[in-house]
Amino acid sequence: MRLGFFTRVLDEAPPAERYRLAAEQIAHAESFGFDTAWVAQHHFDGAEGGLPAPLVFLAHVAARTSRIRLGTGIITLPLEHPVRVAEDTAVLDLLTGGRLEVGVGSGGTPSSFGPFGHDSADRATLYAEHLSVLVRAWSGEDLGGGSRLYPPAPRLLGAIWEATFSASGGARAGRAGNGLMLSRTQPRPADDPQATLADLQRPIVDAYHENLPEGAVPRIVASRTAFVADSRAEALRLAELGLGRGRLPWELPADDLDSRIAAFDVHVGTPQDVIDSLRADPTLERATDLVFQVHSVDPPHPLVLRSIELLATEVAPALGWLPSTEMSST
Repeated sequence: MRLGFFTRVLDEAPPAERYRLAAEQIAHAESFGFDTAWVAQHHFDGAEGGLPAPLVFLAHVAARTSRIRLGTGIITLPLEHPVRVAEDTAVLDLLTGGRLEVGVGSGGTPSSFGPFGHDSADRATLYAEHLSVLVRAWSGEDLGGGSRLYPPAPRLLGAIWEATFSASGGARAGRAGNGLMLSRTQPRPADDPQATLADLQRPIVDAYHENLPEGAVPRIVASRTAFVADSRAEALRLAELGLGRGRLPWELPADDLDSRIAAFDVHVGTPQDVIDSLRADPTLERATDLVFQVHSVDPPHPLVLRSIELLATEVAPALGWLPSTEMSST
């Protein structure tokens, strides 16, 4: 299992400070042996996510790290020109020394599509078309008039991750031999509002495995919200603040803290609290990459750093993770 850190770049600060803090968090994760770091892409709404240009940001982070793998979680592919994504990722992969992981998805915010000249109803079609062009470019195929990608980037064909909420999406990623990205939370279906995250993600993982080509090695990222603190009281106090700000697209049967923790699929508390909580999630037994974020709790920056430390030194080892032998000094 690889251990990852994920940020939506949502620290309570102006944009430049958000980027500085996120870069510091990733460097801190590297110093504690984390294997991967991931950033989300969101357009226009700073309260939803603070980073519209993840590849630019990762180029900056690459210059201050040396080992940790850097990934997009995700690039909203329908809103991008796929040839430009191919070019930018090819250059960035070289600059990082081959450390780039490319997570892609169809996007989840309908209002973002209009400014880019698209209708969100076309997202599935656009996603499939753009992913096909991206793969062709990385494969070195003729993109028209004899033009081929420069610099070439065949390595990135094995660094594709597809994010999905559906079994059909899991099957698509499996057929392509790509990695599968599972979200930290999913909307509950109207006919089963009490479904657990494991209930919702089990059929996605099943479909992925059933469609993998023979001999293909499965790659499954399970993103989970985990905020670890030195005391349970401190963790719950901050969880109540953070989760109280969050809005769910479905109704809660009750609006107390425990209900919100369950609805947001949050693992929160002391290291032992979080270990016990994560051990109860059967999806993680099938994941190759366990990636942690603090959203939607969003604690202050010093406590994000402390949570990273406790995840690496106490939580992840209890789940079977071993830190990299190339772990840098803190």
